[in-house]
Amino acid sequence: MYDAEGHLDTDHLVVSYAPLVKRIAYQLMAKLPASVEVEDLIQNGMMGLLDAINRYEEGMGAQFETYAVQRIRGAMLDGLRDNDWVPRSLRRDMRRIESAIHMLEQQNGRSPSETELAEALGMPLAEYQQMLQEARGHQLVYFDDFVHEEGEDYLERHLGEHESNPLDLLETADTRSVLVKAIEALPEREKLVMALYYDEELNLREIGEVLGVTESRVCQLHSQAVARLRVQVLGGAAGKATGARRGRPPKNAAPVEG
Repeated sequence: MYDAEGHLDTDHLVVSYAPLVKRIAYQLMAKLPASVEVEDLIQNGMMGLLDAINRYEEGMGAQFETYAVQRIRGAMLDGLRDNDWVPRSLRRDMRRIESAIHMLEQQNGRSPSETELAEALGMPLAEYQQMLQEARGHQLVYFDDFVHEEGEDYLERHLGEHESNPLDLLETADTRSVLVKAIEALPEREKLVMALYYDEELNLREIGEVLGVTESRVCQLHSQAVARLRVQVLGGAAGKATGARRGRPPKNAAPVEG
């Protein structure tokens, strides 16, 4: 891993960890639209690997492979965002939905319906459902969710800690328990969609056939379920950008990073 001078052997590490980059890329591809090219993910991942090699220092409190996985995945996700795979406007819309879900749950003590959410957002039901459909690929947890108020990256602040990857938060007993309860509290149809998608690994078309609905409708249900889960797992901070009109953050609001 180190050369004769005690420095990380870049060439050796790139060759050794190239298969890891490909494995992470294909794991991500399973959750991405067909329009995403795996070669683009691999290219961005290799840049993340080089970044990990350049940044890593022994004694950081994390094994190199653990650190490299974080950087590789982060580079792939950054590349997707840069290419507008999930544009910031879409991310902003989803945060508005999450805020509306949180507000209505606090008011009514139950999960709001689609009609209630559309009304809270000040838009027709059809427009709200179209927003959900466009949000395909919206994930439960983003690295952005863990950026400090001053802009300091979670990864940099907690690299020396045992759980340096923000995604590891989902592996803790407390958070896992919250997630299980949140899934159980989903409306039955959304719960079934999540089970068929993640447990049975059916695609959207196959789930549509099981439910007797269109693929687009399954996409809407999945996006809405993810929004509900994000509110439960991340709390009210899951989405703070609200507004009466679609795609427009509240006046004087800070921009939401995508």
